[in-house]
Amino acid sequence: MKYAAIIEYSQDQQLVNTHRPAHRAYLASLIEKNQLFASGPTDDGFGALIIYEADSAEAVEALIRADPFFQAGVFLRWTVRPWKMVFFNPQLASVP
Repeated sequence: MKYAAIIEYSQDQQLVNTHRPAHRAYLASLIEKNQLFASGPTDDGFGALIIYEADSAEAVEALIRADPFFQAGVFLRWTVRPWKMVFFNPQLASVP
């Protein structure tokens, strides 16, 4: 089942930038294990939307807590909700 996490980040850009490579490596490892559907930061600096594939909200919490951003204090608050994809437009799915 997919779960959407809306995560608020610390506004300390040095903290975020320092730990971003480890965070992205962790997310890449989740892709390899089919535990990550999509992720990306908000353009306004608030935080990120991460869509996980997991058996439960508790499993998602464990994935969040294992993230280097959580461990470094970048993740401040988050909400995890079950998410069901109804529509998908592959023409808009380009990744920079």
